Amino acid sequence: MSENPYAAAGVSIEAGDKAVELMKVWIDKARRPEMIGGIGGFAGLFDASALKSYDRPLLATSADGVGTKVAIAQALDKHDTIGFDLVGMLVDDLVVCGAEPLFLTDYIATGRVVPERIAAIVKGIAEACVEAGCALLGGETAEHPGLLGADEYDVAGSTTGVVEADRLLGPGRVRPGDAVIAMESSGLHSNGYSLVRHVLLGSPDREGAGWSLERRVDELGRTLGEELLEPTRIYARACLALADRTRTHAMSHVTGGGLAANLERVLPVELTATVERATWTPPPVFDLVRRVGDVPQPDLELTLNCGIGMVALTDPDDADAAIAVLGEHGVRAWVAGEVAADAERGGTVRLVGQHPGW
Repeated sequence: MSENPYAAAGVSIEAGDKAVELMKVWIDKARRPEMIGGIGGFAGLFDASALKSYDRPLLATSADGVGTKVAIAQALDKHDTIGFDLVGMLVDDLVVCGAEPLFLTDYIATGRVVPERIAAIVKGIAEACVEAGCALLGGETAEHPGLLGADEYDVAGSTTGVVEADRLLGPGRVRPGDAVIAMESSGLHSNGYSLVRHVLLGSPDREGAGWSLERRVDELGRTLGEELLEPTRIYARACLALADRTRTHAMSHVTGGGLAANLERVLPVELTATVERATWTPPPVFDLVRRVGDVPQPDLELTLNCGIGMVALTDPDDADAAIAVLGEHGVRAWVAGEVAADAERGGTVRLVGQHPGW
């Protein structure tokens, strides 16, 4: 019997079916009571009657991926943590407006379906959904031979959440005197990897340090690959508690563009924020990129989170309580600056001073 034409073209239905079977156990762990049915349908179902308890529910949605960090996972053949990066990028964009993440769907495109690899990716996504408190409602795995290499893949997703209208956070609530509460990142998270890879790894056709992912770096206390694959911190539950228990007026997820650019997105035009670099020392990986690549600090701050993954603008009288609430959820936080009225430079963020040891 001749080979199935679709298989001859590089697409394996059998491998896709096996991947679905392997991932079911992880998806079952990432459920909420509102989730109806299991995977395998054309669409995921979520019981929206849960929203009846809201006076005016606002739905929030976010879509994202993890960028070139997937190249590190592929090079190390370790795929069970990249899901934390995906979920972190999605749900923490929702939570900045006070929205509770309800459900998430994912999309995995690959040149060749290796069931165990796809299951490992989904395992990470499901475990991260549990940490964030949302359901993994469905998704899609697509095999794209000829477009992607056999061992290449990319991941993306979207998520939906809900917030009561009168509890919506944002620029309209921010006031002069608000404290800038910085929340520690777990490392690089999922942004700026094109710069980091260029500086530390390099390639035959471009400059770079040429380090291997297996190289042990004393200042990191582990191999370079282990550092670069450190999962993105998920702030969702901590930030929801912060919004519920303190007079927090706005939050900013520090992703592409760095601290200043993302904080400016939640500042009204008549206010400015000053952030004191002296209040924290970025983790060693940021200084490593800066020194090895001779990257000017302004460029570093425009690309990487430099040790702060999330920021809250909170009533100054609640600053201590905010830090305590975040600490209860395992997130180290501190007051890094202040919001003030500034007619000339309104809507901007100033980073002043210098990090200790830099």
